[in-house]
Amino acid sequence: MNHVLCGLAANTALPPELIDRLIAVADADVAADLAGRADLSHAQAVALISRVEESAVRLAYEGRLTAADVDPAAQPHAALALLYERAGSPDWARLLAADPVLERREKLAACSGLPADVVETLAADSDVRVVAELALWTTPEMAARLAGHPHAEVRRAVAANEATRPGVLAALITGEGLPPAQRCLVCDREATPFVHDPQCPRPDCDLLPGASCDGSHESTVHDMQEAALRNPATPTEAAVGFVDHPSMLLRWALAARPDLPSEVYRQLAVDPIPGVRSSLAENPSIDDALMRALASDRGHDVQRRLAHNTHVPLDVLIHLAGATKIGATLLPRVAAASPAELEELAQSPNPAARMLLAQRRDLPTEIRDALATDPDAKVVKSIAPHPGLSEAQLRAMVHRHGVRVVAKVAANPDATPALLEQLTRHEPSVQKAFREVARHRNATAPALLACLADRQARPIAAGHPALPPPVIVELLTDADWQVVEAAATNPSLPLAVMSDLVPHP
Repeated sequence: MNHVLCGLAANTALPPELIDRLIAVADADVAADLAGRADLSHAQAVALISRVEESAVRLAYEGRLTAADVDPAAQPHAALALLYERAGSPDWARLLAADPVLERREKLAACSGLPADVVETLAADSDVRVVAELALWTTPEMAARLAGHPHAEVRRAVAANEATRPGVLAALITGEGLPPAQRCLVCDREATPFVHDPQCPRPDCDLLPGASCDGSHESTVHDMQEAALRNPATPTEAAVGFVDHPSMLLRWALAARPDLPSEVYRQLAVDPIPGVRSSLAENPSIDDALMRALASDRGHDVQRRLAHNTHVPLDVLIHLAGATKIGATLLPRVAAASPAELEELAQSPNPAARMLLAQRRDLPTEIRDALATDPDAKVVKSIAPHPGLSEAQLRAMVHRHGVRVVAKVAANPDATPALLEQLTRHEPSVQKAFREVARHRNATAPALLACLADRQARPIAAGHPALPPPVIVELLTDADWQVVEAAATNPSLPLAVMSDLVPHP
């Protein structure tokens, strides 16, 4: 891989004539970067796919190509991408439906809006993987037909298709009204009864670990039931029967459904498996009483998932903030808090609750400023990147809390050039701060030169436009390929150097 050319291909300052020269010599790696350019002209896009056909896929998905630009026989990947975007020709679909390459027929089966005759051809494909892919994305009418397919893998795909009608999903999940499946991927290949060894030594085996069949296709049926339970179109009355199913995975899937009766939720709340209870805890449809009960559940991840519930009562959330590690994240309940609730969180004696509030980036000025002077370093660390804080406030944070807040202060979008330079000289140094300074829009040349001395910040700093041009040129020969590529993407790289680096075809 030529990292200099890959970087140049993504350089926003590369002029059109050098883009043309790069296209003429591009390999697959360079073409991938060229295809991502926002300024690539239509003529350049066509020239690029003539040079590297694989680049057509991204260009087609992004609407940069038309059907007139693509030859489906020579450029099947591009044709499939256009068909997926419903911008291809129906004749292409007919051609690709008979393609001997399985992967292409599979990709075609995932396209919507295909001609009816193509859908029929794919539904009758000799490889069940094509039919299953069709079943996963097809219309309600075809899904209803494929629900009775003799292969269990196709039925599993129908169960996952959210366009499948509720009555069909109910039949799949209960087995009522459908003939038994005759085959599955396991008994297609192995004599039954058979259980696939999770440590299977065969390099060409693609059966899932634990896949099994004793003639009833049990592992595929189980997967079909799980897919149906996760499908929001599955009727509630068909799903509730799995509340005491012996399979933990099925109860786990059931616990996430938003449409269950309260008595089913209560039964799931005392499930012996913590994963089932944690799935339930994040379910926004459970009531306050159940949330309060789960708030004291010490099972793995139950309390953390409850904290992410969009409807968790605020007092419960404040309790959870001190009871479990939630991390530096904006919780949905905090994001939706009312002005009165913001005040309540800001005045909470629990610093963990104030820290959760400080993750918001749209706080009223008075609350933001109060949190900026909080005595707890974790709260200040959380508020430090909030926009609107003054240089004096940011400097005061560093003065009071030192290394604990330096990196987050450096991440503040309003940090001044002078402050960023000071942070790179902080003693003791904070490695993460160098990375934040290296990507900061206000970073100056002196600050960036300091960042180059840090191994992890060096590739980030190499691409910053404030870096002096002679330094950028020097970095093109760096021992680290990431630094080389970043330097080549730098828009401050001199045009004459760019021209010298791009070969003539």
